[in-house]
Amino acid sequence: MSTGPAAPSGGRTLDDDAVAAIADELAEAERTRTPVPLLTARHAGMTVEDAYAVQRTWRDRGVARGRRLVGHKIGLTSKVMQAATGITEPDYGVIFDDMVLESGTVVPHASFSNVRVEVELAFVLAEPLAGPDVTVFDVLRATDRVVPALEILDARVEMAGRTIVDTISDNAAMGAMVLGGRPVRVDDVDLRWVSALLYRNETIEESGVAAAVLGHPANGVAWLANKLAAHGDTLAAGEIVLSGSFTRPTWVHPGDTVHADYGTLGAVTCRFS
Repeated sequence: MSTGPAAPSGGRTLDDDAVAAIADELAEAERTRTPVPLLTARHAGMTVEDAYAVQRTWRDRGVARGRRLVGHKIGLTSKVMQAATGITEPDYGVIFDDMVLESGTVVPHASFSNVRVEVELAFVLAEPLAGPDVTVFDVLRATDRVVPALEILDARVEMAGRTIVDTISDNAAMGAMVLGGRPVRVDDVDLRWVSALLYRNETIEESGVAAAVLGHPANGVAWLANKLAAHGDTLAAGEIVLSGSFTRPTWVHPGDTVHADYGTLGAVTCRFS
């Protein structure tokens, strides 16, 4: 998928009124399940920092309405995901409590737009992590357990031609996540070699190994902690962090059953109604 020219990544170019207006658009897109036209096509010079400002505004409004922030997701950390999107730098979004589902859940397909699924590992933190100098060793020390997960992607900005600015503004395309399988401590298994087979309707669509995420999935969490520090934020104890997909996204449709087999770590399953 072509994304056109690279988006600028400098400081803010949009004022607070413009940021608020975009956040309004995205909230309406989420409500109506109707993606809005590309932001970068309508806001010349919009930067990565503008996009994170939009995301923070959208997040703060959700919290004000009573949604509870329970974690963060990291996107575009593996070569397969970068190749699938044409975007070559990671991003992050937030996870609210109503986005966390249990394995076996029946998911209403109409609740999302352009629905796809990805295979990931979720880190559950026992201790806070604050950048800017967080390392993989800090992440492993701070992690209570790692859990197999599926991420359900949702697109509130149209897909064709998206840049990282569009994706970040769209909460990094976070729709929901499904947790399941067997939680493990970080010293119980070599996380680099955790692998998964992703089935859709009994056919293997994708497979991958967690080392595809920056060499070690904990590197994704370290990247996130350090990126958040630049935005005056930290990771709290108890947070769930989706560390990034190690398969390409798989499209799903109403009636599809998705099953991710993590071998000795068990499986995660959901069905789309």
